[in-house]
Formats: sequence, structure tokens, C-alpha cells
Amino acid sequence: MYTIGQISDMFKISISAIRYYDKEGLFPNIKRKNGIRQFDDNDLEALLVIECLKKSGMQIKEIKQFLIWCNEGNSTLPKRLKMFEDQKIKVLNQIQELENTLNLINFKCWYYSESVKQGTDEYVKKMPVTKMPTDIQIFYKKAHKLQ
Repeated sequence: MYTIGQISDMFKISISAIRYYDKEGLFPNIKRKNGIRQFDDNDLEALLVIECLKKSGMQIKEIKQFLIWCNEGNSTLPKRLKMFEDQKIKVLNQIQELENTLNLINFKCWYYSESVKQGTDEYVKKMPVTKMPTDIQIFYKKAHKLQ
């Protein structure tokens, strides 16, 4: 059994967040001793999934529905699978958006690094893409959706 403080340290999340999750019903089977929450390995697994789904952008009410399905048993396995498949697509889209963002940031880091060396951005601004270093051309083209 684990205390809320131990759980907070393990997962690097605040005690208030864990209490909020409990208040929202995300730990329906949590045990208490003298009013103090006692977390077991099943609660740890639930918190791992909760944090994963939260980081992927899922709302608490959706996470709660998932946990309800888990408690309902095997009849909800297809619903749970679909939920994770849908969330996977959302995360893959987020990753693609972040890769696009990173491409532009990489290009701008090069752009401003070169501009600082020149003391102006006029040189870089007028540079044709084909004259840029190959890796920078790739960042530029991906950021501008030319590739």
C-alpha cells in the first residue's frame, strides 16, 4: 500500500491533482484507513493510464467513462479498444503538428544564426532556398509544406 505522498513522488504529480482525480471518481475502489487514502498496485496502474490519457489530450469525463467500462468487465472491451485506437490517431496527428513546428523552429534557428553572423538578415532573406545547406532546405520545405 502507498500513501498519497508516495504516489505524488512516484508520478511527479501534485497531491491536489490526485485528490481531484479521486473526487472525480477516477479511483472508485480506493481503500481508506482512518480517512487516509491507501493506494495499491491496481491504483498505480489506473493512475498510469489516467496520466497517459490526460497527456494525450483526453478530458477527465472521458477518462472516467473508460474506467467505468473497465469496471463493467469484458463486454466493454470493444469500446475500450476503439477509445484507444481513436486516441492513438489524435496523438499521431499531434506528433505530426509538432514535427511541422520543429521544422520551422530549426529553420528559424539557422536563419537567425546566419543573420547574427552577418549582422543583418538581408543576406539570408534574399538567399534562394537552393543555396541553403541541404538539411536547412529540408526543414524549410517541410515547414512550408513544399515536400
